[in-house]
Amino acid sequence: MNLADFIEANIEALVDDWAEYALDISQEESQLSERQLRNSAVDILAAIAADMREPQNAAQQEIKSRGEKYAPYSKFNHVAHLHAEDRLSHAFGINDVVAEFRALRAAVLRRWQKISPAGASAFQDMIRFNEAIDQVLAESVRHYVQRTERIRDLFAGVLAHDLRSPLGAILNSSEILLHDKGLSPASIRSLAFIQRGAVRMKQMIDDLLIFTRTRLGDALPISITPQNMGRICSDAADEVQASYPDARIDLRFAGDLEGRWDGGRIGQLIVNLLTNAVRYGSGQIVVEAHARNGQMTVVVANEGNPIPERALPTLFDPLTRAPSPDRSGMAAGIGLGLYICRCIASAHQGTISVESSETGTHFTVQIPCSPSLPA
Repeated sequence: MNLADFIEANIEALVDDWAEYALDISQEESQLSERQLRNSAVDILAAIAADMREPQNAAQQEIKSRGEKYAPYSKFNHVAHLHAEDRLSHAFGINDVVAEFRALRAAVLRRWQKISPAGASAFQDMIRFNEAIDQVLAESVRHYVQRTERIRDLFAGVLAHDLRSPLGAILNSSEILLHDKGLSPASIRSLAFIQRGAVRMKQMIDDLLIFTRTRLGDALPISITPQNMGRICSDAADEVQASYPDARIDLRFAGDLEGRWDGGRIGQLIVNLLTNAVRYGSGQIVVEAHARNGQMTVVVANEGNPIPERALPTLFDPLTRAPSPDRSGMAAGIGLGLYICRCIASAHQGTISVESSETGTHFTVQIPCSPSLPA
């Protein structure tokens, strides 16, 4: 008897072992019944047995062991997806999902050890079984994590969207009160603090909305109109200097700066880069803009300590920051500024890159002067 036949012949006993352990680790609030546990185990063991019966040469075995042959819509992976969905809906944690498969592996091998024949054939069966259970485990965990991340992103998106209404009411009310001539100087200062804080909160909420939208697969929407890059950069510099009066920003423009872009989004990109330079750099900040061969290039450069080399590959990823004890402003914001910059550049069919050394840090944005939007 080979291992695949053994699994099918002893499936009831193996399922008993599985169900007993899974019920022990299930959460108290879980409504997962023993019948659901048993059905899931039967499907997985049947899929494993069927997989083990498929012919497999040495090259195919190596590819499978490395996880290089990924077929998300195969019947085998479909079973793993159903298992992950079932466990997620019944409050199983990711560690519980892994523990289930560990228990299933042990139950099968422990029973198989008692009656398995000697020789290379039995050893090969054990290899095939471990490959199969590793594959279904990996796919179940992959799907569980994807679903968990999507649920979290949806929650963050809904929360950010719903926060905009009360925050808008705060901003509008503070604006009206600031025009009340009967207020004392202390009240006016307090209202100004409220307004600045609310504006900062709005910026963070807008960034969070962009983050959740792009994470859920939607492209960042842009509205392209005739713009002048020099004016966009100048307005961005004025906005940053209003918040950081001591910032020294030098604007250097060359050539024809006319083009077609989403002025608001590009302005947001430049503001993010300038704010980043003010917080984490030192000395003068230089903004350069020039066009060549239908491409607009904008460079934001600052002096100061270099970004650690190990941080550069993930600098534009969301919720990451370059670790450096000298960067006291690193805690500001929610770690989405450079990610938003990359989203805006990509939406304009462009790129953003960074170079950092002892001489300074340079962020370079390159976008078409007239990007074509998909129909």
